[in-house]
Amino acid sequence: MTLYTNMPLELVLEGMNEEREPFVEMELEGALLQLVPLAPGIGRVVRLVHAPLQQYLNPRFQPGSLITYSPPSS
Repeated sequence: MTLYTNMPLELVLEGMNEEREPFVEMELEGALLQLVPLAPGIGRVVRLVHAPLQQYLNPRFQPGSLITYSPPSS
């Protein structure tokens, strides 16, 4: 991979090798969402994986919004 940038390489690659938080996928109102769990039953929307077209305009599902869900039982 060739990367052309005028930024210092340390800034560009910062956090590249750090482990990411596990994502949770859940279906809500016909939309499959990818969430980052923040607390038990609360997650922040990362993205819509797939959904009906009108759900993409729903502000409830925009990235960064908080969703309450029931965590999977172990």
